[in-house]
Amino acid sequence: MREHEAAVRALRQTVADLHTELTRYDLVTWTAGNVSARVPGADLMVIKPSGVSYDDLGPESMVVTDLHGELVEGDFAPSSDTAAHAYVYRHMPEVGGVVHTHSSYATAWAARGEPIPCVLTMIADEFGGDIPVGPFAMIGDDSIGRGIVETLRENRSSAVLMRSHGPFTVGKDARAAVKAAVMLEDVAKTVHFAYQLGTPEPIDRASVDRLHERYQNVYGQ
Repeated sequence: MREHEAAVRALRQTVADLHTELTRYDLVTWTAGNVSARVPGADLMVIKPSGVSYDDLGPESMVVTDLHGELVEGDFAPSSDTAAHAYVYRHMPEVGGVVHTHSSYATAWAARGEPIPCVLTMIADEFGGDIPVGPFAMIGDDSIGRGIVETLRENRSSAVLMRSHGPFTVGKDARAAVKAAVMLEDVAKTVHFAYQLGTPEPIDRASVDRLHERYQNVYGQ
């Protein structure tokens, strides 16, 4: 742990700051939701504590666990979703950040158990196709994590709608996972509105592939 002290200290600040993005974009209610980040080069992660108000979340309140969810450092119990985050990190080494929210529109799709169809270029850009639904799983052990991994391994999406629960997003780091959560809620809302007007037309697969490739590898600075 000592050799990773600087990285952990920086990630405590980053993860605390990123939780303000969840409230800024209205993705969470009360103390629900969480952001975590993998500690580079170590079998550790930094995650939000359980049941602590967002107003009280600072770097000092973040907790450090191993990748089996066991507390390593911190004054609070880790999030109730820690086992799910830990399972994702153990089985998806390319993932550096995980986010869970109960954002209203994305969670509504999860309640229906229905994928969000790829009918918008933004969905193709960020998620590379339909946003998939994962299985129903109980909270408390790694069942949710197993469902996330099994679903995302079959998709290139950075988001999964866990049935009757809510969305989880992943990214190369915690900021990328938060970005995916923000974009997920935006497209979930827009597609919901589109269905009120009729049945939106899916984008053809070849165009989805081109859009996703451009956004992931060319877009931006």
